[in-house]
Amino acid sequence: MPVRKAIVQSPIGLHARPAAAFVRAVMASGLPVRIRKEGIPSVDARSLLEVMTADFGHGCEVELSILPEALPAGYRAADAAQALESLSHLLEAATAA
Repeated sequence: MPVRKAIVQSPIGLHARPAAAFVRAVMASGLPVRIRKEGIPSVDARSLLEVMTADFGHGCEVELSILPEALPAGYRAADAAQALESLSHLLEAATAA
């Protein structure tokens, strides 16, 4: 299972604009990305409502993942890992999304 950890650097966390920009990037990847933080179950990173209500605040460590069986046809685990890497960089940008 491709997994990547990141620290949310947006000063307001994943709320409003940063969350919307992150969800757009996830949707553009075409992958069923999940996002979670310690203590809560993962949520669908393609859903703005789920991302915003999960309260991923500034400085929060999150885990991005994709279950191998959920990979669309034609994607390899290496492709998914690269997509997660890009998404983690987005979260770790100080101007975050």
